Amino acid sequence: MKFPARNLLAMLILFVERIITRCIAGNKSDHTTRISNSSSSSNIDSSTSTTASLGLMELQGTVSFYETAIGASDFGGIYHHKPTALVNPASVQDIVKVVKMAASSPNLTVAARGNGHSINGQAQALNGLVLTMCSIKGIKIFRGNYTQAPYVDAGAGELWIDVLKACLKVGLAPRSWTDYLFLSVGGTLSNGGVSGQTFKFGPQISNVSQLHIVSGTGEAITCSPEQSDDLFYGALGGLGQFGIITKARIMLQKAPDMVRWIRVVYSDFEDFRADQELLIGLPEGKSFDYVEGFVLPNNSDPINGWPCIPLSPSSSFDPQLIPDTAGPMLYCLEVALHYDHDTDLMALNKRMESMLGPLRFIRGLHYCVEISYFNFLNRVEEVEVAARSSGIWDAPHPWLNMFVPKSKISEFDHKVFREILKHGVGGPMLVGLSNVCDCTR
Repeated sequence: MKFPARNLLAMLILFVERIITRCIAGNKSDHTTRISNSSSSSNIDSSTSTTASLGLMELQGTVSFYETAIGASDFGGIYHHKPTALVNPASVQDIVKVVKMAASSPNLTVAARGNGHSINGQAQALNGLVLTMCSIKGIKIFRGNYTQAPYVDAGAGELWIDVLKACLKVGLAPRSWTDYLFLSVGGTLSNGGVSGQTFKFGPQISNVSQLHIVSGTGEAITCSPEQSDDLFYGALGGLGQFGIITKARIMLQKAPDMVRWIRVVYSDFEDFRADQELLIGLPEGKSFDYVEGFVLPNNSDPINGWPCIPLSPSSSFDPQLIPDTAGPMLYCLEVALHYDHDTDLMALNKRMESMLGPLRFIRGLHYCVEISYFNFLNRVEEVEVAARSSGIWDAPHPWLNMFVPKSKISEFDHKVFREILKHGVGGPMLVGLSNVCDCTR
C-alpha cells in the first residue's frame, strides 16, 4: 500500500562519521529476520540443537561452524556478535529450509548479510545463523518495448556496481542510486537507498516493481504492487523484518554517456537551503539530474575543510573569497547534468547557466569537471581505495542517517552544525533535500 503523501520538504542528513555519541540509525545494507532475547544458558543449548539440525539438512550450499568471524563483523565496527554458523546458500531453496528451521525454534535468530555494510550489527546473529547472500546472484535485463518499460531482475546478492556494469553494456541504467556502489541489492532495498537522484525518482525502494521474498515462515513469495502488495511495500525499507529479499525487478532508463559535475560554495545556510529547494522544484528537462550537498568546517583541514571541495588536482580553493560574515561552517552544493557524446554543448552550457545564474553561491568558488557517467556514479571507490591504504576503512564507523523537517532545519544548522559539529567529524556530512511525497513505502 502507498502511505499518504505529505507535502513536506525534508533535509536529509547523511553519512556523519565519527560522532562521539552512539548513532541510533545506520545505512543498513544488510537485513535481519527474527529477534531473540534468550539467556546465555539457553543459547548454549540452542547452539547445540542448531548444529545438529543443520547437520541433518540437505543444503546445496555450505555451512561453516568454525570460520564465522565474517558473520560477526560489519562496516560499523561497533558490534561483534558471533553466530553459531555461517550458511552460504546455493539457492533460494536453501534459504527456505534455513528460515523454516528457524521458524520452528523458540529462540533462533537468523540474519541475512549482503556485503557487510551494516553499522550497528543489523546483519549479525549472536549464537544464531548468518546467511551470506553474496551467493544469490543473477542479472537478467529486459530492454523494453512499446508496451513495457525496461527493467533488470537482479539477485539480492548482486552488488550495485555489477548491476550498473551489466546494464551499461546495453545502454541502460537504474534511475536511483546510493553514493557507494559496493552494496548489495537486497541490502539497500531493505533500507531505502538514497542519493542525489532521490528528489527526481525517489529512493531506490521507489524504483522496484517486483520482489521475490522468503517470508519469516519460510515461504518463497513473489510480490508486487498488484500481488501481495502489503508484503511488497513492507519489505521495501522494512529492515528485513518482513522477510529476506532474494531478487528484485528494478526500473531502468536510458544511460547517458557523460556527466558535468559541479560544486559551488556558500557561507550562508539559508541561501544554501533555498537554492536546493529551487533546484529540486524545477520542471523536468530544466533541472539538474543530481542535487546533493555537504557541510564542512570553515578551515584548511585537509580532510574536513576547504581542500576537499575542488574536483580536480588542477583546481584550488581561494579562502580570501569567503565573506567576513561567514561563520564556522561552509556549505557546498553538488549538482550534475547528464549528456551524450552527440549533445549540443552550446545548448548544454546555456541550460547549465540558466540554472546556476539565480543561485546565491560565493562567486569564484565554482568548480566543474566532465566525467563519464560510470565514473561519476562510482566516484566513491577512489575514496575507498585511499581509506583502505591508510587503514581508515577498517576503523570503527559510527554513522547517522536522519530526516529533519523543513520547519526545523535552520535551528538544526545553528545548534548542530554551527555549534556541536563546528570542528567537523573526521568524515563527510552530506545534506540532501527531498520531497517526502516521493518516498513511497
